Amino acid sequence: MSNSTPSPSPLSNESVPPSGTDGDQQAESTTSSARNVLKGSTQFLSFWAAVGLPFIYLPLLAQGLGDPRATLIFLGLLGINILTLYIGHDYKRG
Repeated sequence: MSNSTPSPSPLSNESVPPSGTDGDQQAESTTSSARNVLKGSTQFLSFWAAVGLPFIYLPLLAQGLGDPRATLIFLGLLGINILTLYIGHDYKRG
């Protein structure tokens, strides 16, 4: 006669998320947490880039903007600075 109870599997199922709403909530929580980390990092980098970019303007302005290439670089940096100000404006705001 054969024993009808299955033998336990040597592999664990700890890596498999529980089925049902708990697994969905855990996945949503992980996604939300990753999104918050990415948002915070982006705001941090944008804030400090917005603070530091004006120091790059100084040599350009000291040289003068008579050269079309220098003018284009200055306007590009100014546009990037405006974008970083917009993205980073809420960094460390309560």
